[in-house]
Amino acid sequence: MTGGDGSVRAIDPVAESQRRRFGGGAVLVAVVAFAALCVAALMRSAQLLEPDDYAYRASIMALTQGHLSLTNAEYQALLQQLSSGGGQGIAQWVQTASGTWISEKNPGYPFLAAPFQALGLLAVAPLFYGALGCLGLFFGARRWLGHWGGTWTVVLFCSSRAALVFAWRATMPTFTDASLIAAGSGALLWTVLATERTVLLRTVIGLLGFVALEAAVLVRYTNVVLLAVTVLATLVVFRRAALPLRAVGWWLGSVAALIAGILVFDHLFYGGALKTGYTAGLVTFSLGSVSPNLQNLAAPLGRSMPMVLLALGTLGWLAVRAVRSRRPGIEPARCARYRRNTAVGTFLALGWIGVWGLYSTYDWTARMAGGAGGGVHVIRFYLPALGLIALLAAWLLAQLPRWLSVVVLVALIGLGAWSYQDLAAAGIGPPGIGGPGIGGPPGIGGPGVPPPRR
Repeated sequence: MTGGDGSVRAIDPVAESQRRRFGGGAVLVAVVAFAALCVAALMRSAQLLEPDDYAYRASIMALTQGHLSLTNAEYQALLQQLSSGGGQGIAQWVQTASGTWISEKNPGYPFLAAPFQALGLLAVAPLFYGALGCLGLFFGARRWLGHWGGTWTVVLFCSSRAALVFAWRATMPTFTDASLIAAGSGALLWTVLATERTVLLRTVIGLLGFVALEAAVLVRYTNVVLLAVTVLATLVVFRRAALPLRAVGWWLGSVAALIAGILVFDHLFYGGALKTGYTAGLVTFSLGSVSPNLQNLAAPLGRSMPMVLLALGTLGWLAVRAVRSRRPGIEPARCARYRRNTAVGTFLALGWIGVWGLYSTYDWTARMAGGAGGGVHVIRFYLPALGLIALLAAWLLAQLPRWLSVVVLVALIGLGAWSYQDLAAAGIGPPGIGGPGIGGPPGIGGPGVPPPRR
């Protein structure tokens, strides 16, 4: 087979097999896994576990009422509305120099959740984006790993207790940005590997993948680490993947538009292109936090995302195969397959390590990880890499006999279901009760706490 750059490529038996049969059984299992996630998330009534819930809830309500920021009068009205019944009202909002009020949090999630709130279906919001994440993972992993690869990835993504808990918490953006990253990563994986499909289709799917990753950055700015890894991967592999430069131009143009949009938004609403709602020095990172974070978070992360062990096994196996591929005498097709898997695994690992490495230096989690909440309020910072971890873990399952893969998945599903209720009951409480979280002093914006007037 000849590529768009004139190079000769061996026919990939995995891709050829996929074109011959789609496989209803594999699709059905993936759909059942996602449906089980939805049932688990919707069976529990809504609960606000930490101050961030109150901040995002207020932003979503304000946006459905047509406001990005609030005057004092509008703030008071929203505060009274959300404080009815004696509950906490608003947390972690700040007053800007112009006198208006706006959340400290990144602005992206309220835009994604507001349409569902307007329909009275806020609980469905994270599940909708979860469906996009599963769709991207299914087709990307299927293209990479073969007939059941997409199924294993979706089951892994949906069965961890971290996914179960945050899919239920509709006033938190955690599962949504993890799902957007999963969707974008899967779409781009498909785009790079589907060399026999038309350039136009691959360009469009790749652009949708970048848009999903960019939306994740709007939800949480630190997800720019994953976006940077994706840009690097694109620049490295697009020629070998028979993609034209114009396709890359479209993709990088969307990234440039995202950066420009963020700078303009921050200038208009926070008073500076490089400002956010957080005061200087509030959100800090340091190498001194690495050791306490590793000590406090290793166990909670392992319990909430046990597939991490499979993903680490994949990286070790791929490293061994990469060494073997350099030995003489290996048939070219096998050598090419080894190198392709190593390249994909490397970039997935870079994205995963980028996110986890960044938050291993986060000072707030180093202070909070050993305290109340059983880790639910700190593992959320690590959840954006969930889709990447699931892809890596699925590669290992794809190498095993199918019966053994099923046994491993059943065990992981059992662990997630067994521990889900405990994690879902944890938290650090509302502002003024369990602690201030990241933001203002305890109780800011709570009932009976009027905003200062300027």
